[in-house]
Amino acid sequence: MANSQANTVTKLRARDGTVLGTFNVGTNPHGVAFDGANIWVANTDSDTVTKLRARDGTVLGTFTVGTEPIGVAFDGANIWVTNLSSANVSKLRASDGTALGTFGVGADPFGVAFDGTNIWVVNESSNNVTKLRASDGNVLATVPVGAQPLGVAFDGANVWVANLGGGTVSKL
Repeated sequence: MANSQANTVTKLRARDGTVLGTFNVGTNPHGVAFDGANIWVANTDSDTVTKLRARDGTVLGTFTVGTEPIGVAFDGANIWVTNLSSANVSKLRASDGTALGTFGVGADPFGVAFDGTNIWVVNESSNNVTKLRASDGNVLATVPVGAQPLGVAFDGANVWVANLGGGTVSKL
């Protein structure tokens, strides 16, 4: 759970919600992702992501990305971060945080999801979704969806997009 007022994230035990620790990250933490061993937190006002060891919350690194990072996803080897004000996504190697590329998408990229092969980025102000090949970041498609898309998820067969402005959900 990210706490943007305190610039921390809190670890809760899943079975009962017991607080197991609160850990400092960058300014205005927003999106979080798990890479199998570590937690990655997008720090929107610091233009960074913080890598925390999941078992004890130790900070393993803080990495600079684009302007206003907000969404985070793990593709099995890399971390993808949407940069709201930069209109792009950053790709970092999960093992050490090395920047592997920055890829242009639509206006105000927000949520991000991995479908097993591709990265899907919702672009809030473009009212569309950008599909990127995870291996190299090449844009494969730009798909129109409803107004002001913010959330995205993959269900194993389809990509679902929550459109805040239209009060709808798009199924791709």
